[in-house]
Amino acid sequence: MAPDLKELKHLRYSICVSGAAAGDTVKNAHDKAVELGKAIAREGHILTTGATVGLPYFAAFGAKEEGGTSIGFSPASSLREHMRKYRLPHDVFDFINFTGMNYVGRDLYLVQSSDAVITVGGRFGSLHEFTSALEAHKPCGVLLGSGGTADLIPELMKTLPGMDEDMVMFDTDPTRLIHRMVELLDKKYKDIHEQIKRDQHWYLNRDLMQSPPPRAG
Repeated sequence: MAPDLKELKHLRYSICVSGAAAGDTVKNAHDKAVELGKAIAREGHILTTGATVGLPYFAAFGAKEEGGTSIGFSPASSLREHMRKYRLPHDVFDFINFTGMNYVGRDLYLVQSSDAVITVGGRFGSLHEFTSALEAHKPCGVLLGSGGTADLIPELMKTLPGMDEDMVMFDTDPTRLIHRMVELLDKKYKDIHEQIKRDQHWYLNRDLMQSPPPRAG
């Protein structure tokens, strides 16, 4: 049976939630992280995280509670290493990408695999993901009032030159921040949306859906 073309035409963004694995911001902002995950799921998009504990875990929990899709990017190279060496969770992820890149490499892979990055709370790791996202020209959202890295970013942007301020949005409300980010991504991918509407991709053609895809070469 051919899949529903209307469902195929819905472009789903991968939105990363970056935050602290431990520390005060986990205690004080875990409810905000849950709301971020829920908001991403309600908007119909995919949550990506570092497959870790703390605020990213709470975001993944929120996404799953809302029936959304959660993908984790692990620093480990296997499930055994993920759970034994790094002692990371597995229960709130639909899929875990075992990068084998340790934490620093995992951060870059996670950012490059996401369409946008949202910072909630956070420590140095979250700052690394935020700056990596800016360098990669990814839209960034910052949840103000969540403490840690998120509340330091506005001052850093005033102090350090060279940041693309147009790529960063701030908000104090998780649901509103995600909605604004989706609107920004819709504008960024407007040409892709228009192309999909016109069925210019061969795999969206109803007749072709009844037969096997063309052979390469």
